Amino acid sequence: MTTVQGGTERILCVDDERDVRLVVARTLELAGFAVTSVESASEALARIRSEGLPDLAIVDLVMPEHDGFWLCRELHSFCDLPVVLLTSVSDEPTTVRAIEQVAEDYIVKPFRPSELVARVRRVLMPIPPAARGTGLWNVIDARLEVDFPGRRLRIAGVESEITPTEARILYILWRNLGRTVETSALLRRVWPSEEVFEDTLRVHVHRLRKKLEVDPERPALLQTDRGRGYRLGAER
Repeated sequence: MTTVQGGTERILCVDDERDVRLVVARTLELAGFAVTSVESASEALARIRSEGLPDLAIVDLVMPEHDGFWLCRELHSFCDLPVVLLTSVSDEPTTVRAIEQVAEDYIVKPFRPSELVARVRRVLMPIPPAARGTGLWNVIDARLEVDFPGRRLRIAGVESEITPTEARILYILWRNLGRTVETSALLRRVWPSEEVFEDTLRVHVHRLRKKLEVDPERPALLQTDRGRGYRLGAER
């Protein structure tokens, strides 16, 4: 594992090729990012579970033991972490499947460093500074912290558990802190491979509010924007 200190946005590079890891880390370091590099999907997952989520992951598709799709599925069991696949696989069915189900972007090796930086910046651009990862426990507001990999809440120092679906919903809303996420977008992001209807989302939001709010019937944190969707925190 190699860690390169750079800017405030943290990138995790997962690739079994040492030379690729070095080039990615050096390229993104020069662009102002902090980069951690690991050589396997299992090492990436262990690192995340012990130290918290990065802001974005750059993942090779073909690796020994577990491939990039496996890692993305594991990540999506507790979050909706932005992923850029960096791979030598270029066939159309794989590319389409990746973009539709697990990745924000798809780059074929060999890659141009300037293009990698541009694509990473594009994916990170919508994320507000208040919703960047700060470690294992992410501070949402003065009373609420969330450990997404562990699927745990800490409210005024008291811990409780949340389900995988609740963790994904909360992660997506946190990454759009203060902005309304439309219902259709939430359905698409939480259940990318399934047809799920608004009533199902409403049930999960209701259950999540019971864990988050002092008064779930008058939510102060997880709010409904009627006719549009849901919002975490005050409107910006």
